[in-house]
Amino acid sequence: MIRVFIGFDTVETISYHVLSHSIQARSSEPVSITPLMLSQLSGLMTRQRHELQSTEFSFSRFLAPSLSDFQGWSLFMDCDMLVLDDIAELWALRDNSYAVQVVKHDHVPEEDTKFLGQTQSKYEKKNWSSVMLFNNAKCKALTPDYVNTATGLELHRFQWLGDDGLIGEIPHRWNHLVGYDESVPVAEISNLHYTIGGPYFDDYRDTDYADEWFQEKAAMERCDQ
Repeated sequence: MIRVFIGFDTVETISYHVLSHSIQARSSEPVSITPLMLSQLSGLMTRQRHELQSTEFSFSRFLAPSLSDFQGWSLFMDCDMLVLDDIAELWALRDNSYAVQVVKHDHVPEEDTKFLGQTQSKYEKKNWSSVMLFNNAKCKALTPDYVNTATGLELHRFQWLGDDGLIGEIPHRWNHLVGYDESVPVAEISNLHYTIGGPYFDDYRDTDYADEWFQEKAAMERCDQ
């Protein structure tokens, strides 16, 4: 069973459902998907929202190993994504020599704001934590208490590992940053990440690869009569 956690934000509800559909529709193996909804994490996620926090799941993503009882593997993904390939291919890249595996972007955004006027934070390892393969037994530092009290930089820069050598790499195609990465044919992309703003927001309806998202939404809404 492929265990997936997806960040959930109430202002982007549709993005969670379209992403979930894109995963399930293409997977060759059974997938279990859990939305990280704050309304379901009241006993675990107790920290107050920070003024620089752009989504409701900015920190709850780091609860995935704990919610997995620190056993096996789990995959976290931001909700503003669209999977175009078999998620089992990403799952097959798990490497027990690492605690976590990510796409190691060298991403320094120039703008100061993104969707809905949210602050565009700039820090080392930006967007590494938007897709994470967790080797849960090696992530025991991520207790609910730590996740609730650590700084955002400690979490998103993986300081809880104590050793960057424990961070493995997955192919760039599994976290293509729309609007930042060079535009390439869809066939070369496994996961689109609408990190500036998804086409479900009016201001971004014409963003790159918007057609792919709307086609997926239409497929999700299919109901044969």
